[in-house]
Amino acid sequence: MKILILCTGNSCRSQMAEWFLKSFDPSLEVHSAGTHPASRVHPKAIQVMKEAGVSLEGAFPKNVDRFIGEPFDYVITVCDHAKETCPVFTGKVKHRLHIGFDDPAEATGTEEEIMAEFRRIRDEIRQRFHDFFTSISTTPTKA
Repeated sequence: MKILILCTGNSCRSQMAEWFLKSFDPSLEVHSAGTHPASRVHPKAIQVMKEAGVSLEGAFPKNVDRFIGEPFDYVITVCDHAKETCPVFTGKVKHRLHIGFDDPAEATGTEEEIMAEFRRIRDEIRQRFHDFFTSISTTPTKA
């Protein structure tokens, strides 16, 4: 199964979703990308994922253009901006989904409040992508 997760910056939400899916089943081929990729994965995303037992070692933002011609079983947007600006994929895409989340990088307040927001979004992503994973794992594959 080949999955692409899209966001705007590919620095927080899409990275978390990618690496959670990989942790659920290492045999999945999961990629993430951004419509306007950031220069690096957000340090707080790395920190909260480490707290959850998932390493983002080797993660880096990628431009969606590198995946345009590839076939995917699922292309999933995780932010509204990426949903609206997602390019047309010339490769075969079996399913397109939107599973939206707030952007923790936009959180304001004290350091503690900002970290709480990153953790809240991380936990939402883990739960909703685990639900997604469970649904695709129990669906019979078509020959």
